[in-house]
Amino acid sequence: MLVACIDGDGIGPELVGSARQVLAAAADADGIAIEFADEPGGARTFTETGAPLAEGALERFRTTYDAVLKGPVGLPEVRHPDGTEAGVLGGVLRNGLDTYANVRPVRLLPGVREASSPIDYVIVRENTEGLYLSRGSGVRNAHAASDQLLMTRVGVERIARFAFELARKRAGAPKDGVRRVTCVDKSNVLRSFAFFCAIFDEVAAQYPDVEADYRYTDAAAHDLVADPGHFDVVVTENFVGDMLSDLGAATVGGLGMCPSGNIGDTAAYFEPVHGSAPSLAGTGRANPTSQIRSAAMLLEHVGATATAQRIESAVTAAYAEGAVRLRPDGTPECGTDGVTRAVIDRL
Repeated sequence: MLVACIDGDGIGPELVGSARQVLAAAADADGIAIEFADEPGGARTFTETGAPLAEGALERFRTTYDAVLKGPVGLPEVRHPDGTEAGVLGGVLRNGLDTYANVRPVRLLPGVREASSPIDYVIVRENTEGLYLSRGSGVRNAHAASDQLLMTRVGVERIARFAFELARKRAGAPKDGVRRVTCVDKSNVLRSFAFFCAIFDEVAAQYPDVEADYRYTDAAAHDLVADPGHFDVVVTENFVGDMLSDLGAATVGGLGMCPSGNIGDTAAYFEPVHGSAPSLAGTGRANPTSQIRSAAMLLEHVGATATAQRIESAVTAAYAEGAVRLRPDGTPECGTDGVTRAVIDRL
C-alpha cells in the first residue's frame, strides 16, 4: 500500500509523524506492506513556491497512491491581498478531487469526560457546494460584500444518498438503536435550504429502513448538546456542517479527538477536523488522536477494515485505561509522544 502524506503546517508534521508510526505498527502486525511518500502542501509550500501544492499532485492523488493522509495546514500570517488565508487546501483538494462527502465521526471515548447521554454520531457534510463554493470568488467594495450560496440537484442527491448508505452500515443512534438520518437546514428561511430539504425527502423515500429526521440549524446546535444520543447520521450543507462538527467536538473532549475523511467516487483523503495550531508547534503538547483516527478511517476506506478497527480499539483502550488523560485545554498530559506510545502499546 502506498500512502501519500501531506505534513502541513504548525503541529501538522508532529501529528502526521504520530499517525505514521501507528499505521506502520498496525500494518506490520497484520502483515500489510505499507510505504509512505511525502507530498509538500500548505502555507509553507505556498510561501516557497507560490502554490499550495506541488505540480501534478492532484493527478498523483487520483492515480498513483492508494490513499492520502493530510495534516492540518495554514498559518495566520500567510494571507492573500483580500485578507483570506493562503496556502489552505480545502477548496483545492475537495473540489479538485471531487471528494464531495466530508465524513466527521463524533464519538465520546470512555474516560474522556462525563456525559448525560451517549455520543456516537457522524456528520456528513456536503463538501463541494454550499456557501464555501464562493471561496475566492465573492465580491466586495468599501461599502458592501457578497458571497453566493449554491446547491445543485446532483450535489444534494449524492450527499443525501451517501448519508443513508452510511446509516445502513451503522448500528443506529446510541439512545434508541434506530438507524436515522437527520437533515439539518434553514428551509424555513432560505430557498436554497428548502431545495436541499426537498431533495433529501426524495432520497429518503428510497430508504424505508432508515428513519428520516429533521432539524433547523439552530435547533440542531441545541440538540447536539442537550440530546446527542438521538443522533446517528447528520447530513447538511458545507458551511453548516463545518460549524456543527466543531460544536460536536467540544462535547467529546475537543477538536483533537475528531477525525475526518473527504470521500468521492474516485479519490479520498483523510485529516483531522482542526487547524494547524502554530502556538503548539514544537511543544510536544498537541493531541494526535484526531490524526491517528483519521489514519484508521483511511485504512477502512481502502478495505483494511480489521486493522482500522484494531487502531480504533487501541485508541479507545488508551483513554479508558487512563494511559491518556486530557488537560482542560484538550492537550494530553502525556504529550504527543505519550499518546502515540500508548496507542501502539495497545495494538
